[in-house]
Parts: sequence; C-alpha cells; structure tokens
Amino acid sequence: MVERIATVDWRGIAAALDAHGCAVVKALVSPEACAALAASYEIEDAFRSRIVMARHGFGSGEYKYFAYPLPPVVSELRGAMYPPLADIANRLNEAMGIDVRYPAALEKFLDRCHRAGQTKPTPLVLRYAEGDYNCLHQDVYGEHLFPLQATVLLSAPGRDFTGGEFVLTEQRPRMQSRAEVVPLEQGDCVIFPVRHRPVRGARGSYRVTMRHGVSRLRSGHRHTLGIIFHDAR
Repeated sequence: MVERIATVDWRGIAAALDAHGCAVVKALVSPEACAALAASYEIEDAFRSRIVMARHGFGSGEYKYFAYPLPPVVSELRGAMYPPLADIANRLNEAMGIDVRYPAALEKFLDRCHRAGQTKPTPLVLRYAEGDYNCLHQDVYGEHLFPLQATVLLSAPGRDFTGGEFVLTEQRPRMQSRAEVVPLEQGDCVIFPVRHRPVRGARGSYRVTMRHGVSRLRSGHRHTLGIIFHDAR
C-alpha cells in the first residue's frame, strides 16, 4: 500500500483539487482488500461506535468508526497519504489566509489533536442498502481539523449496487451552489476538502464552502471507507 501511494502523481492531485475541488486516485486499493474491509463491518470488536443515519437526520444507512488500533490497511493508507496531503493542505491554508500549518508526519498532527482532547479515531466504514443516501455534510470533529479527507469505494458499481453516486457541492459567495458528481470504480479513492477550499478570482483567492454526500442507492449494497486525518472528541 505504501509503495502504491508513493507512485501517485501528487502534483496532479493538487492541480485537480485546485481546478475541480476533488481528485481521484484510480485503483488505490485492491479488490481483495476492498472485499476484506467491507466484510469487516460485521466484526463488532473492530469498531468503537455505530451510527444509524436516520436517527440523527443524516440520511438513510449507517456507518461505524474504527477503534484503535486501526486495521493495518487503514493505518497504512492514513499514514502514507498524510505527508503529501499535508503539503497540499499547507498551501491551501496559505491561499485562504489561514495561519494553521500541518507537520510532515501524521503522528505529530495526531499528537496535536490528542493534547486538545481529540482522541477518538475517525476512519470509518459506511454501509448503504437500496433507498439509502447520505445528506450533504462536513466531517468536523473538534478544534483541530485537517482540511482534506479521502473516501475509497469498496463495492463494485453495476455488480454490487446501482445509484449511490458520490456528490460534492461548493457554495461561492453571492452565487448559487455548484455540484460535482464523481464517478468511482471499486478501489478508487476520491480526495476532497473537509470544509473549505480556495478559488482564484479577479482579486485573488477567496474561500468557498464545501459539502459532500451520496445520492440514493437504486439497488444492492454499497460500502465505502472514509479516511479522516483528525481525531474526534
């Protein structure tokens, strides 16, 4: 996994984030690893909590947050993706006039979270059945926020499910919201902003608000892995 992440064109990822507000890494996770992560949803001891979306007005479906220690593949993904994303995140914050900067290693950033009381792991697996969906939202869990996150599609579109498209929206000042539907195949990873991103305008960069969600599942079952880099209170 670490070797695969090292081959990613991170300059291309940064350019896609600038242009479109998201970037896709094709076939980041193997079909076998995807299937194992989806199957792990039934292993209760692997998780710290289960959320039923309808109970909270989040949509329809459910998800579970992993407990520490994370499964090896999740830990490797989180640790190996963080350094190149930290470089991108620092540049984004500079463009938005945000003073926060991120250390090069995930362990140092998590230490910052933990010292502030954000000690609960946030990587999660989401499960959708026919008719389920995820409302547009932001994954913010405390004061310390890493501005980028990633989602890996664990199921195969057309075989395991239909519908259930990943959707991003951005709200620019004094403009209507723009939507981006991101087509994914099994093992693909989409990288996107947690809360804001800079957009260049005639007078320099300005900040836009981002949200993400999942459209209604037409049939079957859909599992995804969410990789959030800040921990929660």
